[in-house]
Amino acid sequence: MSLAKSRKGVAMATVNTVTGPVETSDLGFTLMHEHIVVKSPGVVENFPSVWNRAEEIERAVTLLRDVATRGVKTIVDASADLGRDIDFVAEVGRRSGMQIIVATGLWIDIPRYFRSRSADVMAELFLKEINEGIAGTQIKAGIIKCATDEEGATGDIEKVLRACARVHRATGVPITTHTFAAGQTGTVQQDIFESEGVDLSRVIIGHSGDSKDIDYLLRLIGRGSYIGMDRFGLDMFLPTADRVATIAQLCKMGHADKMILSHDANSYMDWFERPLIEMTAPDWHYNFISDSVIPALLESGVTEDEIRQMTVENPRRIFECCQPY
Repeated sequence: MSLAKSRKGVAMATVNTVTGPVETSDLGFTLMHEHIVVKSPGVVENFPSVWNRAEEIERAVTLLRDVATRGVKTIVDASADLGRDIDFVAEVGRRSGMQIIVATGLWIDIPRYFRSRSADVMAELFLKEINEGIAGTQIKAGIIKCATDEEGATGDIEKVLRACARVHRATGVPITTHTFAAGQTGTVQQDIFESEGVDLSRVIIGHSGDSKDIDYLLRLIGRGSYIGMDRFGLDMFLPTADRVATIAQLCKMGHADKMILSHDANSYMDWFERPLIEMTAPDWHYNFISDSVIPALLESGVTEDEIRQMTVENPRRIFECCQPY
């Protein structure tokens, strides 16, 4: 995150993307929690026949060009260590024209390397990805990712959360998370971040949209955080109709300024065969919000201004308000 002079000489906030820094005012309609590729670390490197890189690049470019026709201008790739391939993502960004913001940090499968090392060691590596570049490139991370799941904030998970909090405080780069909403683990994340001195209004508690427990969601918002209504298409966690109704209720309560929308979808994931994904989650793709969710929200009484708030204004505010502290 930095301040740059615009053509009129006014200081503007910028955020790093895979194709270079962009002004936050140019982010536009932003899907705040997606993935380009999700790969099991080490599998492609050792069994290259399972992966057709050129074919998957073409697929990703096609998908991102397609979602761009619906008005989406920016995607946040929250992959962090989920088989992140920065050269792949950069090529997809260049060829598709999509502004892609990539993450540093770690997900719930903590590599053994970090288990015997401190939070400060992690933080130093995350910091380099923000300030210098990722994997020997000059492509810099623009967001910090961490996670808790069913087991909660175990020792290694807590260490990651604290490392991310320290990097956030040093850089101002926002934090986005993965949570197990059914276990209300977002509150545990907030507790740890707060103990590290983090301003919770600079944090997105991810996958909150898996819950329709209004009291829980209001507690997250009440402490200042944004909530990620960011798993549209994954009806096995919560059906679309319930997700829409929950957002509509929160909008009626005046909280459109604290929600972001996304799918947590991907172009490629090797965890399951693609036909199985398409059969079990047919709506889990980058276009579902534009094609189906927004019309459903409008029918539920959400206004055009509130939709713009969640898809354009909130992402802009998340990235432009963050400075080191």
